[in-house]
Amino acid sequence: MDNLKSKIRHVPDFPKAGILFYDITTLLQDPVGLRDAIDSLTTPFIGQGIEMVVGIESRGFIFGAAVADRLGAGFAPVRKPGKLPSTTTRVSYDLEYGSDALEIHDDAVKAGQRVLIVDDLLATGGTARAAADLVGRLGGQVHALAFLIELVGLNGRDKFAGQTLHSVLKY
Repeated sequence: MDNLKSKIRHVPDFPKAGILFYDITTLLQDPVGLRDAIDSLTTPFIGQGIEMVVGIESRGFIFGAAVADRLGAGFAPVRKPGKLPSTTTRVSYDLEYGSDALEIHDDAVKAGQRVLIVDDLLATGGTARAAADLVGRLGGQVHALAFLIELVGLNGRDKFAGQTLHSVLKY
C-alpha cells in the first residue's frame, strides 16, 4: 500500500487553513496506481453477490463505476440535490457547521439488492452514512462500504457499527 500512498499528493491548507488535503488526482494519472487502487477496492468483494455499486459524488463515481464493472454489477450515482434528472429520494445529514443533502434516483436500487457503497474518502462518515440511509430507504441491503482512504482520527467508522467497512489506505 505504500506504493499507492506514494502516488497521492499532499496539499497543505486546502480547502482551508489547517487542513491537509489528500489529492488523488496524481494517483488517477498513473495507470498502474489507478489499476492497483481499483483492484484493492474490488478484490474483497469478488464472489459476494454484489448486484449494485453506489458511488458518492464525485470521486466515488470514478472508483465505483470501475468496481461495478469488475464485479459484474450495476452502478448508481448518489449526488447533491438537483443533479439527477428523474424522481429521487433525498436524505439530509448534519455537518460540523450546518447540514447538507444527497439524492439517488428512486429506481436506482431494487428491494433486497446487495449493495456496495464506494467513495474515495471516509472522514467523519456523514456523507457515507447518508448514502447508506438512501440505499436502505429504497429497500437495498448495504453489504459493505469501500473507501480508498480512511482518515482514522476522524472516527467515521463509528457511524457504521455492525457493517463491513473496507479501507485501502489509512492515515
